[in-house]
Amino acid sequence: MDLIPAPATHAEDPSRTPFVLGTGTALAAAPGTEGVARWLRATVGPALGRDLPPGPAGADGTVTLRIDPSLPPEGYRLTVAAAVEILGGSAAGVFWGAQTFRQLLGPAAYRRACADPGASRAVPRQVVEDAPRFGWRGVLLDVARHFAPKDDVLRFLDLLAAHKLNVLHLHLTDDQGWRVEIRRHPRLTEAGSWRARTKRGHRASELWDETPHGGHYTRDDIREIVAYAAERHIRVVPEIDIPGHSQAAIAAYPELGNTDVIDTAALTVWDTWGVNPNVLAPTETTLRFYEGVLEEVLDLFPAATSPFVHLGGDECPTGQWTASPAARARAEELGLAGAHELQGWFIRHFGRWLAERGRRLIGWDEILDGGLPPGAAVSSWRGYAGGIAAAEAGHDVVMCPEQHVYLDHRQDPGADEPVPIGYVRTLEDVYRFEPVPPGLSPAAAAHVIGAQANVWTEVMESRSRVDYQVFPRLAAFAEVAWSTRLPADPAARDFADFTRRMTTHYARLDALGVDYRPPGGPLPRQRRPGVVGRPIEGAPPNV
Repeated sequence: MDLIPAPATHAEDPSRTPFVLGTGTALAAAPGTEGVARWLRATVGPALGRDLPPGPAGADGTVTLRIDPSLPPEGYRLTVAAAVEILGGSAAGVFWGAQTFRQLLGPAAYRRACADPGASRAVPRQVVEDAPRFGWRGVLLDVARHFAPKDDVLRFLDLLAAHKLNVLHLHLTDDQGWRVEIRRHPRLTEAGSWRARTKRGHRASELWDETPHGGHYTRDDIREIVAYAAERHIRVVPEIDIPGHSQAAIAAYPELGNTDVIDTAALTVWDTWGVNPNVLAPTETTLRFYEGVLEEVLDLFPAATSPFVHLGGDECPTGQWTASPAARARAEELGLAGAHELQGWFIRHFGRWLAERGRRLIGWDEILDGGLPPGAAVSSWRGYAGGIAAAEAGHDVVMCPEQHVYLDHRQDPGADEPVPIGYVRTLEDVYRFEPVPPGLSPAAAAHVIGAQANVWTEVMESRSRVDYQVFPRLAAFAEVAWSTRLPADPAARDFADFTRRMTTHYARLDALGVDYRPPGGPLPRQRRPGVVGRPIEGAPPNV
């Protein structure tokens, strides 16, 4: 068995005649599974040279899709016999079962057109039953630092779906660029989506790319991305950063900044990396501005597919507020102990604002410092500690500690790794990541709703660089987030078996055109000699 993620149960009977996906194989879609049928016909059909016309459910030689409410919502049962039946607890479960069936059909099923129409498409008789461990199996894609064209995002969604991942956290705004069209504030994209140049490598590097960099998604682009994701049973979580990581917005609308301590009209979209001191001013003008932004964001990301809105809340220096008479006066007016408490005030305000509109706030673990509004969730990135504190307090948590699942971190200690950032996190290290830390009470553990791998793109200037940093490690992460077969003790996990299964999976990635890191190290074209990174030596702390 070479399935990734590893399913809960799998029984194969190679002694009997296999199922053959022939040119006459039909596809029967019961009510509720029409979207999965469209995906099979549009994706797997062309790859294998099969039309998959409609046919009678359950007939020999037919692939039947059906919802069985007795199964878990994202669970499925795939039976391959004289016919193929894919049952799911919901349309999502049927879709994940179809992804497993695609794996059984071989790497050729991952191509865009049929390279060998005469090849046999035989699948041994077997039964696969499966359901995910976590409901949130996410990946953050940072399109603010380096913009990803819309087609790259759609391709990325296909790659998530192929690994049974179901959340795309889209990091849309930061100091280095604003990527979503907001009609009532057009300068956010007219001015805020472009920077004059870009630091190449870590911020300590002396190299620059003098080419202006930018781009944004139109409203229709966003609607297309959300619809494309929904067809693949992936939720898109938009992130609009406040009150830090906001220089692009301030560059577009200087009144959003602390004008009494800095000439905000002189600011431009930031061209380097790190923590930026220019933060939003705690004014009614700023609140109304971002309420208007979020009204449009909620319209673009419907509640049915995007119940969460991420507001950042991380890495917000308070120096400007402390120096600002207006900010200090606002803090006193609000009854806060000092200007340093304004960050929590921002988050609480918009947490209530979102809740009134039926949405849930999620933010980075710094939002714990100011006290969380009811229903808010936490992305625990600085380690496990923030997630543990939030879960014990009854808040939902997505575990994404940078020491384990930041995929911008280097994959090997070798000198050939391109732009080495952070700790070494090998394929095996990611495979041994455990989202639920030991010692968490059962009630708190139930609040760990999932895990997420984060793809920060400061040193990923192209789709190829994203591919290299993300793959093959995303396959290991996907198994961690999905499979109920993995032991809770990371040391007990069978990495040798995973490595064996990856041999087949590399062929799937090849067919998909993924520019992954080969097991033997980077190819010459994947290296970036002379580009300074920020490697951190030793094992990462478990904090």
